[in-house]
Amino acid sequence: MPSSPLAERRLRLLHIEDSDLDHQLILAQLQRAGLRFDVKRLDSLPDIEAALVHPWDAVISDYNLPGFSGLVVLDLIKQRQLVLPFVLVSGEIGEDTAVAAMRTGASDYLLKNNLARLAPALLHAIESCEAQRARQEADRELLKSKQQLHELAGHLQTSIEMERAAIAREIHDDVGGSLTALKFELAWMARHSKDPAILQRVHSALDTVTSAIESSQRIMHNLRPAILEQGLLAAVQWLAARFERRTGIPTAVISTSELLQLPAGVPLVAYRTAQEALTNVSKHAGASKVELELSMDGGVLTLEVKDNGQGLAPGDLSKARSFGIRGLRERAATVGGWVDLSSGVHGTSLILSVPLRGVIHAFEDDDAEEGGPGTRATDVEHDPSTWGQL
Repeated sequence: MPSSPLAERRLRLLHIEDSDLDHQLILAQLQRAGLRFDVKRLDSLPDIEAALVHPWDAVISDYNLPGFSGLVVLDLIKQRQLVLPFVLVSGEIGEDTAVAAMRTGASDYLLKNNLARLAPALLHAIESCEAQRARQEADRELLKSKQQLHELAGHLQTSIEMERAAIAREIHDDVGGSLTALKFELAWMARHSKDPAILQRVHSALDTVTSAIESSQRIMHNLRPAILEQGLLAAVQWLAARFERRTGIPTAVISTSELLQLPAGVPLVAYRTAQEALTNVSKHAGASKVELELSMDGGVLTLEVKDNGQGLAPGDLSKARSFGIRGLRERAATVGGWVDLSSGVHGTSLILSVPLRGVIHAFEDDDAEEGGPGTRATDVEHDPSTWGQL
């Protein structure tokens, strides 16, 4: 028998056997192989059920037992979803029964008149099950890691939007207010000054301040779309109109159904999706026409942005630093939605789908000022698409 780390370990074995003589033969065979073990023999089904709650390295079972068979024990192991080696040993077992046992989940089967293979078969079964447990644990850790990354991505999206809101408010309250006050002062100077040179400088300053006010308003809209207070459809129409003016690409907005009051967070996710999609069209598509369609059917909000551009190359989405679509998918997931993308010779279509029942309000703050620490998200609803108190 080849050397194995298991051969140096003290194994905990459960032996299902009603014959003391056969039990002693099994022990002698394992001792002859140099294995170190503690073994417990049982032949009663209730005792076996009670024993399965304890950890075992392997189960060695006879096939014919008083009132039940070894396959019943195997079924008990499967019902408990135990990853436990099960070696079937019998004095006489038909080939069909042996095949059925292996298909059911037995690790191996042997005849009692040929136990020379028992120790190697037992060690191989234990190693296989331990490898399976390791894979299951790795899969659980991978799933947990993916979930944590998903939660982190959602948290980052939320944090970014809240930071954008804070910056937009600072611009609105401080920079915008100061610029407006300065414009009033310059206008007063223009009305009360008679010196042509001074008037020329004042009008030049007024033009500069007006341009700065317009720039601050544009920055505020990019950071925080206040137009969403008028509804998602109005916001998408405004976004499309701006895109058409800026790029010269004809852009149509179609709404096939009435958009009712949407849950908190959903309008902003839809708006940002449309914004990112239009940005990608302007940068990469080479399109001559863009269409945005909003609909609500069966409790699902759908936003589709499609163009007639050149489409995406097969490897575009797999680029190492291609984060646009990935970011949209993470953003959609924060409200329980998803993003589908299709591309071909006739253009590209990006579809956002958000089920409106059971939407996770990812943008709600459990420690909102109204409720204080410990307030549940369902008690205080915050919609980040509005200009309410931050």
